[in-house]
Amino acid sequence: MAVIDTYFTELQERGGSDLHMIVGFPPLIRLKGELAALDHPVLTEESSRAILTEIMTPEQRTALDEGLDLDMAYEVDGVGRFRCNFFFQHRGLSGIFRIIPTEIMSIDELNLPEVIKSIAMYNRGLILVTGPTGSGKSTTLAAMINHINENRPAHIITIEDPLEFVHQNKSCIFTQREIGQHAHSFADALKVASREDPDVILVGEMRDLETISLALTCAELGILVFGTLHTNSAAKTVDRIIDAFPSDQQAQVRTMLAESLKAVVAQQLLKKADGKGRCAANEILLGTSALPAIIREGKISQISSFIQSNTRLGMQSLDQHLQKLLNQGLITREAALEKAENKDLFR
Repeated sequence: MAVIDTYFTELQERGGSDLHMIVGFPPLIRLKGELAALDHPVLTEESSRAILTEIMTPEQRTALDEGLDLDMAYEVDGVGRFRCNFFFQHRGLSGIFRIIPTEIMSIDELNLPEVIKSIAMYNRGLILVTGPTGSGKSTTLAAMINHINENRPAHIITIEDPLEFVHQNKSCIFTQREIGQHAHSFADALKVASREDPDVILVGEMRDLETISLALTCAELGILVFGTLHTNSAAKTVDRIIDAFPSDQQAQVRTMLAESLKAVVAQQLLKKADGKGRCAANEILLGTSALPAIIREGKISQISSFIQSNTRLGMQSLDQHLQKLLNQGLITREAALEKAENKDLFR
């Protein structure tokens, strides 16, 4: 058993989300949003490197030394899977690890808005789940993919870096690919994905122009494409996609996006009022018949008011969802106010 497996076991038993291995500190875990030390020796440059490289293959060690950082997945039997990021910093080799639950929670268990079930059942187009790092995007996407898996037959391709949730074949069949192991890049995997007869493609991260362009093309071909971006709102998400392209291509991209975009779910995580875990607050934009004109004409500033005027269709602003969670007693006033977009109005 690897030394770090002990830390992973403690992380899982205490209900933490992340393990931090930083030279100069004992192993730290993130517990209910706060960092707490495990009862183990302080890591030295030598002990940190020995513990972290123990779980790597020779090829992964070479890739780390050449690239100076490395993403991979790791599994401990009976404990769980972990998303691993190794990197060098001024004290030496360090690592951050996020536990990936072995059980995929449902949309209901995550207390997500009911409309997300309808979004998951779309047949084609682009669906984006967005939010800052650590906002639960992967968990929400896994719940949506699982909803498809339980409710209709489909071929689902997931392209991730690293592979996180492992889905069992229920109504669907899965092809799950990990960047570095099964493909060189998101773009390379997407180039061939459309030839693999998919009904659904999940792109773990749309991080560059080529990946965004290929995702839009797949959506235009009639495939349901899920993707993520590190944006905090629907309006910023639309802007980010358009701005990724050179100015002479942006008019064409607006047209493609106007036809392809079916929904944006922008997510934030907040501590629960009872201190037992966290819950998601979502802004939801749906691709109704009026949205394409807003995108084509570049009137992105109108998206927020468009959402608020279409709540009857299932859309909601982040502040509206925060108010609902507050009314349900799930979050505190202070937590809601911290995440609110219009703080004066929210008060």
